[in-house]
Amino acid sequence: MPRATENDVALAVLQIATAQAKGICTFNRACSEVPNYVAFEAADLQGSVTRPGEPMWHQLIRNIKSHHTAEGNFIAEGYLQHVPRRGYRATPAGRAYLKKLGL
Repeated sequence: MPRATENDVALAVLQIATAQAKGICTFNRACSEVPNYVAFEAADLQGSVTRPGEPMWHQLIRNIKSHHTAEGNFIAEGYLQHVPRRGYRATPAGRAYLKKLGL
């Protein structure tokens, strides 16, 4: 199985956000709930060298914002909006995207 991608995690974050009353997936919620949506392999679960106490896949949550101008990124595509120091908000386009995927 290939390692999880940023978009695998972003899709999970979008799904989590749409299930919340205010449409926001906090960073803490993402860290606790994304594994319910994404099957991680051993390399994803290894401890981070730069952030002790965190698995490697947590970086993918931060990368959603870091790569916000990259084509295909969920912020660049308009599916998520970064909420500083909180997490990510689902947008109407993000909700439509989930509907299109049947999620």
